[in-house]
Amino acid sequence: MNYVWNFVSLTGEQEDTAKRLAQGLNINPVLGRLLVNRGIKDVTEARRFFHPQLNELLDPFLFRDMDKAVSRLNQALAYKERILVYGDYDVDGCTAVALVYKFLIQYHTNIDYYIPNRNDEGYGVTQQGLDYAYETGVKLVIVLDCGIKAVEEIAQAKERGVDFIICDHHVPDDELPPAVAILNAKRRDGTYPYKDLSGCGVGFKLMQAFAQANGIEFSKLLPLLDFCVVSIASDLVPIMGENRILAFHGLRQINGAPSTGLRAIMNTCGLSGREVTMSDIIFRIGPRINASGRVQDGRATVALLVERDERQAQLQANLINHYNDQRKDLDKSMTEEANRIVAGLDQSHENKAIVLYSEEWHKGIIGIVASRLAEIYCRPSVVLARTEDMATGSARSVGDFDIYQAVESCRDLLENFGGHAYAVGLTMKVERVDEFRRRFTDYVEKHIDLSKVHPQIDIEATIDFRDITRRFFADLRRFNPFGPDNPRPVFCTKRVYDYGTSKVVGCDQEHIKLELVDGKSADVMNGIAFGQSSQARYIKTKQSFDIAYAIEENTHKRGEVQLQIEDIRPMNKL
Repeated sequence: MNYVWNFVSLTGEQEDTAKRLAQGLNINPVLGRLLVNRGIKDVTEARRFFHPQLNELLDPFLFRDMDKAVSRLNQALAYKERILVYGDYDVDGCTAVALVYKFLIQYHTNIDYYIPNRNDEGYGVTQQGLDYAYETGVKLVIVLDCGIKAVEEIAQAKERGVDFIICDHHVPDDELPPAVAILNAKRRDGTYPYKDLSGCGVGFKLMQAFAQANGIEFSKLLPLLDFCVVSIASDLVPIMGENRILAFHGLRQINGAPSTGLRAIMNTCGLSGREVTMSDIIFRIGPRINASGRVQDGRATVALLVERDERQAQLQANLINHYNDQRKDLDKSMTEEANRIVAGLDQSHENKAIVLYSEEWHKGIIGIVASRLAEIYCRPSVVLARTEDMATGSARSVGDFDIYQAVESCRDLLENFGGHAYAVGLTMKVERVDEFRRRFTDYVEKHIDLSKVHPQIDIEATIDFRDITRRFFADLRRFNPFGPDNPRPVFCTKRVYDYGTSKVVGCDQEHIKLELVDGKSADVMNGIAFGQSSQARYIKTKQSFDIAYAIEENTHKRGEVQLQIEDIRPMNKL
């Protein structure tokens, strides 16, 4: 892939701030620049960034309707009403349901959970879910990571004596459902200062408020933080502000005392006995949690997450691992087919959007395929599959293009849609797919500048290998956990050379294991360049080249630094 290298620059005022931060914190000036890039302006703020404290979490009662939510929940407990914890079938929804259910069952046994079947029911508050609530005598539903647009469904439930508390983080419409309480910081009349919680994060705030109102010690909430960090990493919400606190302490929890279910998942993906990172959650734990909801039934995921018996949890984790293998096979075949379709489109290189529909595709995989197409072609992408007379789809954005607004411009064609600026789920009648394709593409063509959405690497500083000392790396690690708004820093070192021992590796010889020198120190720096074996021939010519890379610990040689090479730029291509 041909990346644009964007060297992040600072204004004169920002350079001065970076120097003050570096001096005040006794860190390398390069790291002071990184802090400024993250919007940090003074030493006190930087110390809070490096040492997130749980006592800095916001008061949950700053949420509009939180007092109503806690009052209604307390009423349900007082009268021993049946409670249903209801959530979406993705990682965020399943962890949210597990978190609320696991906490409340300590104080109320008349409680159940429900995850709609992706293939039979679809997204959100479904008629089947409501029927389940009616049939089992539920009086209160706590709905998580969805529900903000379920106006008609919740109105129906209200008429039948079932109340709802909505905990959602998706963009609401003008009309809100007639729920007892709606906890959503994105409400137009919202009062909560932090807008970027995950759905599981909103569920945590409800439990925090419930505990606070009932004199339950905050320490009782700590075992729930592993669910929070899994949702935050998997849902790709910003890792600043309150999310950073939850993620930081969530990583401590998952590495110190994970729930039985998460420990079983970690065992299946080779993470037992090593430090779990945000990347591990995104690429190993999250996909396995997602797989059950994509291929089979999300209820199995929640059952695993709340399981307390280690043997039973491991059996369930092995089954979910099998679902993940099925998911990968479906993902590969669908992506290959989608690529063939795109390649066959007339003048496809001029199209500014991709909208694909197939009656044969698996509904549970379309979001993954949409993400891959957006990444490969650098175009906003929508992938649709058929369920009876409906086309259900997932839309994924590129750059800073707001795909929610693009889908919303076609809302008269849709039966349902929801999401945010980077990802949207949508449903329409099959006969409307062609018109949706035309109007969606027209909107994108009028509102996107593709020159600004080429694959890009943001490089935060140019350094030499001699700058990468043990102290530098130790201070750099304090920027963890990484994610949106706090990306893993990428550096550039210019005019490096092969030490003579670099080699192509991997089952298909697709990677390069590098040993490099830069001419300014005697140290040999180890690196790995995934999927870049096409550069190996140039590297072996002994000519110099520039590299863009992140700095990480070598997992095979603890304590040693390794470069993860994001891109290689030969001198003859500069």
